[in-house]
Amino acid sequence: MPVTAPPPLVKRASPAVWTVVAWCAGAVFTFLIRMRLPGEDEPAVQVGVLYTRWDGILFLVVASALVLVGARRLRGRPLTALGLLLLASVTATIPLGVGEIPLAQFLAVEVALYTIAAGRPRRTGIIALALALGVLVGFLGFRLAKGWSVGTSAEIAVALTACVAWLLGRSAHQARAARDHAAVQAAAKAVTDERLRIAREMHDMVAHSIGVIALQAGAAARVVDTQPAGAREAMIAVEQASRETLSGLRRMLGALRQHEQPDGSALKPAVGLADVEALAATTTAAGVRVDVLWRGERRPLPPDIDLSAFRIIQESVTNVVRHAAADSCRVTVDAQEDELLIEVVDDGRGEDPGARPGYGLVGMRERVALLHGEFSAAPRPEGGFRVTARLPVPTGVR
Repeated sequence: MPVTAPPPLVKRASPAVWTVVAWCAGAVFTFLIRMRLPGEDEPAVQVGVLYTRWDGILFLVVASALVLVGARRLRGRPLTALGLLLLASVTATIPLGVGEIPLAQFLAVEVALYTIAAGRPRRTGIIALALALGVLVGFLGFRLAKGWSVGTSAEIAVALTACVAWLLGRSAHQARAARDHAAVQAAAKAVTDERLRIAREMHDMVAHSIGVIALQAGAAARVVDTQPAGAREAMIAVEQASRETLSGLRRMLGALRQHEQPDGSALKPAVGLADVEALAATTTAAGVRVDVLWRGERRPLPPDIDLSAFRIIQESVTNVVRHAAADSCRVTVDAQEDELLIEVVDDGRGEDPGARPGYGLVGMRERVALLHGEFSAAPRPEGGFRVTARLPVPTGVR
């Protein structure tokens, strides 16, 4: 349950906000370069005839309204929004008395181009770039048709910045796609690794059970003539071990299709709920108090369920120690007639809504899914984090 800092303001603001900010910045820049600033003998750009008149102000108001409407539609209808922004740039250029659409009036369009290229399919981004360049060419073509002067060089610079904005958006889109693909692969690898670990543990359990069966069957064969009662008890033990092992195999091994090469290591007895108290003691000694609450009748469980229950508790407690910044946590194990309920609750800082879940949660969810149970992990409204798992226990199998 990773906890991360909130994203910076640049990422929290929506594309619509940045589009409006770019438009306002362009309008302020246009105003400033037409004023005589301190240290200048005259303004950098001559004021157009309509710029300070009521009709020029009306053009600016209409253009600003178009920008506001377009920015609101940028998320749902990006090409329509871009069309409104392009119309606003042309409208705001009319009272300036210039022969091209200045870069300041095109800043909002370039922010929209970046947003569309970064968040939309490639085809939509290409259409958006073509629309923007088409408006620039059309503006110059209209003035040439009227016999008016044009600023071709300045317009080429505006077109280049538009292309740069589109390329940056495409780069961000590809980087995001690569991160998402890597995250999917990492999650798939985590699931595969967890299945391999489960398979290895099942191998240990099955090997142990087969060893018991072999010993009991051999003992029964040796005493079947001289001690029929002892042979009968041995065969009953064989039957119970066989049923238990086959039950675990049916529930789990059908979903595990991969295996590891044997490493020759000695087989170790599988852990289970009987080891929870030792886990709690070790964690408490490390600085995080773990209280274990047992409910229901503590009775033997099928080995796969017993092992998975312990692993879920172990991983949950590990997450508390690593990520929760909690002083304590409570583990509740409720053994009911036909299911086993597990709950791990801490009083830590919960989880950041923008953080990605860790692979430990992926592994726990995979274990529960293989046993046809239910799993949830989420922050608590009152603070802290809760992990719950419900593992069905087949009737008649203990």
